[in-house]
Amino acid sequence: MLLVYSHRITPRIRYIFKHILTRTLLIPVSFTSKVEDFVAHNGLKLSYTKTALGSEFFIKSNDLLFEQGVNDLEINVQKWDDVPCFFATNINSSLPFDIFAASFYLITRYEEYLPHVKDTHGRFTAEQSLAFKYKFLEKPVIDIWSYKFLSLLKERFPDYTYKTRKYNYISTIDIDNAYAYKHKSFIRGFGGFFMDVFRFKLRDVWNRTAVNLNLKKDPFNTFNELLSFKKEFNIKTIFFFSIGDYTTFDTNVSASKNKYKLLIKNVQDYALVGLHPSYFTMNNASMLKKEKGRLENITNTTIKKSRQHYLRFNLPETYQQLIDLEIDEEYSMGYASNVGFRASTCTPFYFYDLDFEIQTPLKVFPFALMDTTLNDYLKLTPKQSLGKIRDLRNEIKAVNGTFITLFHNESLSDYLRWKGWKRLYESMLKIATA
Repeated sequence: MLLVYSHRITPRIRYIFKHILTRTLLIPVSFTSKVEDFVAHNGLKLSYTKTALGSEFFIKSNDLLFEQGVNDLEINVQKWDDVPCFFATNINSSLPFDIFAASFYLITRYEEYLPHVKDTHGRFTAEQSLAFKYKFLEKPVIDIWSYKFLSLLKERFPDYTYKTRKYNYISTIDIDNAYAYKHKSFIRGFGGFFMDVFRFKLRDVWNRTAVNLNLKKDPFNTFNELLSFKKEFNIKTIFFFSIGDYTTFDTNVSASKNKYKLLIKNVQDYALVGLHPSYFTMNNASMLKKEKGRLENITNTTIKKSRQHYLRFNLPETYQQLIDLEIDEEYSMGYASNVGFRASTCTPFYFYDLDFEIQTPLKVFPFALMDTTLNDYLKLTPKQSLGKIRDLRNEIKAVNGTFITLFHNESLSDYLRWKGWKRLYESMLKIATA
């Protein structure tokens, strides 16, 4: 166990020290504000305060972990060897930067509480983030800092038996459109057919007709392939099903359709299932509650996992709604426009609510990349995407983190803009599980 001394033990200190020491480095931690207890402790220990007590492992503290609320902070990003970092300390500190305060700033998404301009979907954009501006978005810097800290800790305390966590991979699949053509209402089917004819999309007209006449399989019905990959590579796979009412942004098959209900139940027999709350649930708690209940009625289980459609969430409001509905795991932490680490970590973490200054029971699982980001935003080919995937996986593997990817069932269809992406998904699994 490692004992941390500080002149005042705050909720922020408990939160971030436990994340870095216990969840990332697997070192149990306890806290004291009594100098005599700290001096008497014979094991691992460090002081986190303004001035060292003696010659102990000392980290000069930034004020952030002793404050409450949100303030407009001055951030001066510098280099720690070859890694960007901020909140510099002084020569008396065992670390050149207060990585605990810096990690707290990034992992709580402190900057998303500050005034900012949202995109057309009401989202905080990658371009406004500190990580994007200083070019460390594609590095899990909190984990990298943690391991640099660990190496210095080992020098000071070489006799302690340190544990090492294992790298792991999670494949997540969003179901925005379970089917391209099947099981849609007559009006939607006829409207789609008419628009294809009007735009002279003759191949789409043929495919739509062939699927509805059962001459061809619906191109988006890739669930057997996804489950087959899950079994072949022995990977944890989570399917997030959209079951909201039809809107401009929610165009899935109706949740009242028996075929869709059977699909969800069939997938549930072989993989984990979560909720994919619809577009407008970001600010609508009653709609979110209705959709959660709807999915629970289909699966006959309590739904504990969730990811927002279009990755639309406001902090802390959306997460507070999920907590009220007893959602345990949240998977929206990432950007639509850029790959990388929105919270600067590849380690699942508990959401810290800056409004109430508490660690909540909601565990956030940050993903590293999304198929539509690679294809639609970055305009990468499958081959180019594989290189980007390999780079991100290597960053995560280096710190024994959790590699989470986001794909859609339709991206395995090899249909239209997704030509070649089924092969990419398989290649990605080979890289991720190597």
